[in-house]
Amino acid sequence: MVRHYLDFERPLMELEREYEELQRFAPRDDPRVQTRLKKLQRRLAKLRQDIYSQLTPWQRTQLSRHIDRPHTLDYIQLVFEDFIELHGDRRFMDDPAMVGGIARLDGETVIVVGHQKGRDVKEMSFRNFGMPHPEGYRKALRIMELGARFKKPIITMIDTPGAYPGVGAEERGQSEAIAHNLREMATFPVPIVVVVIGEGGSGGALAIGVGDRILMMENAIYSVISPEGCAAILWRDGTKGPLAAEALKLTAMDLLKLGVIDEVIPEPLGGAHRDWQGAASNFKEAVLRHLGELRDVPEQRLLLERYHRFRRIGAFTQEWGDDLAG
Repeated sequence: MVRHYLDFERPLMELEREYEELQRFAPRDDPRVQTRLKKLQRRLAKLRQDIYSQLTPWQRTQLSRHIDRPHTLDYIQLVFEDFIELHGDRRFMDDPAMVGGIARLDGETVIVVGHQKGRDVKEMSFRNFGMPHPEGYRKALRIMELGARFKKPIITMIDTPGAYPGVGAEERGQSEAIAHNLREMATFPVPIVVVVIGEGGSGGALAIGVGDRILMMENAIYSVISPEGCAAILWRDGTKGPLAAEALKLTAMDLLKLGVIDEVIPEPLGGAHRDWQGAASNFKEAVLRHLGELRDVPEQRLLLERYHRFRRIGAFTQEWGDDLAG
């Protein structure tokens, strides 16, 4: 598999390529080769630790969008069993940017819904870069309603730059579709676990993001607007995305401190794209644990706590210093 490197990962590129080439082509019984491999292993371990232990918000934004990062269908394949995909909104068409259906998680029947991005040019175009039209959100709602009707837990995966802003989408009721999802998800009498697996952008993300527990992968982002969009509005310069990323507090750790999410799911060193199986294992453990905690919560309490958790978002208490209080 061709590995794609981000700008800040360039120092790793030459070392990793040299290590891989030595492993593939150099004679294994040569002591000099073995010595060189051990040196490279030590250097790589230190360099990875140095780079990934102090990532900036902009670097995490880049990782959240990494082309090799596992998407919804990848997690479904790695974590769930017996997945049956459901299609269409029964009004207009099937939207490939949103996928969902029925699956089993550790033997339990669950409903799974999530955004789906592409990995190559053809699939990106087919999936509309993970930006659903109104019919995508209506399809997601139709699938989630099955969970509410048959009392099955719902798991959603967020990974989108935002809802598609095209003329056709607006004509078919993009904002109404999103608002309808928000209202209905708030009333579903079953546990809902939401996981931000990559990029969580604006209302397009929130439309499947109303849940009892909100989790985020370590290198995911979740924000009302993209850093580039924020920079274009504030400074009329989209290249100031790194500055906007700092101000937006969009990383998983920032949002955990602000009380917007409940847990950060750790990723393998270097990001989920470097070890899909490791990322999926952490994903599964966290989702199962939270579903277990929610399973016996009475329906009325579940709905009331879900309502209050979203009412609390954006509410802050400001403490004034003595020099300003009087």
